[in-house]
Amino acid sequence: MISRRLIIFTRFPEPYKAKTRLIPALGAEGAARLHRELTCHTLACVRELARNFPVATAVRFEGGTSERMAAIFGNSFPYRRQGEGDLGRRLDRAFAEAFSGGAQRVIIVGIDCPEMTPQLVREAFDSLAEHDIVLRPAADGGYYSIGLRFQVSQLFTEISWGTEAVLTETLREARQLSLKVYQLKTLSDVDRPEDLAIWYRVRASSQTNATPPISVIVPTLNESADLPIYWQA
Repeated sequence: MISRRLIIFTRFPEPYKAKTRLIPALGAEGAARLHRELTCHTLACVRELARNFPVATAVRFEGGTSERMAAIFGNSFPYRRQGEGDLGRRLDRAFAEAFSGGAQRVIIVGIDCPEMTPQLVREAFDSLAEHDIVLRPAADGGYYSIGLRFQVSQLFTEISWGTEAVLTETLREARQLSLKVYQLKTLSDVDRPEDLAIWYRVRASSQTNATPPISVIVPTLNESADLPIYWQA
């Protein structure tokens, strides 16, 4: 059994429900498309991590169905609804089920920080060897990743979710519980129109570093005028 669990929190990319704060800049369809792109980017990061780092991964989502999620994002991961309640209750539930299933280190990440890399996720897991809670703060005052090595439900109560006080209040609760806390590098998330430049920069960098297409010519007898070209990314 793999002792490390990585859980991705996202939602089905439905117009008017995904990335709603970006609708004024992108429109409802564009905001949903961006949410889909960010989710794909995060899942690609996780697939790369899993190539040489044993970790069990699952996707917890809102909206849609497991079948519709798999149709868009593939069948590499199990999909499960986040369930009812505010973000705190949903986070607590995901941690509880992971630990009850035998996990010893559990990390939950959102899809809003495109600067996340496999190395950063691995760093978070490694940090849990000596700390009870590992946080990756977001520049907006929240956090986009939280890791635990045992269940701590109190961390998710009395928190002003969706505000700039999320990280501060979480750290306050951790201190009151005498938890060993480690904060990793702060990154920016993509929630507002002014954040779009972050995603455009990361996306451009990913495309630049991608393996260039290779053209393969398959010769056929006396068919020089119709030689097909096959492209492999």
